Amino acid sequence: MAEHFGFRIDPRYWPVLAPFGLRPRRDGVTLTEEGALEARLGFVRLATPLSNVTGAHVTRNYRWWTAPGVRLSGADDGLSFGTNREAGVCIHFAEKVPSRLRKSGHSALTVTVAEPERLAEVLGGEAAPG
Repeated sequence: MAEHFGFRIDPRYWPVLAPFGLRPRRDGVTLTEEGALEARLGFVRLATPLSNVTGAHVTRNYRWWTAPGVRLSGADDGLSFGTNREAGVCIHFAEKVPSRLRKSGHSALTVTVAEPERLAEVLGGEAAPG
């Protein structure tokens, strides 16, 4: 059975998130019955087989001015789907996964879902103390 993890959306970020086409009932991370991970925030989507996921961990306390929206990491080739500054899950991939923003792919994706500990656990990772 498919499992969906919706975003935890900070209402203060709506002005930043709206131009990305965010749809709260649809967007988030879905683990499909076919064994894939599909993540979407508005017009940007990333999909990979679950077998490509090598780990996941909860991260917390992002800077408020960099937290919202779809963005590339300044430190590596990671991608973030941010909807709040409190907590998210960093998902690591064995092989880079392409997106609309980087055809050469991303080695990690951070998503600020409503249940970060649960998503990390389902993906075989660990939750950070909170």
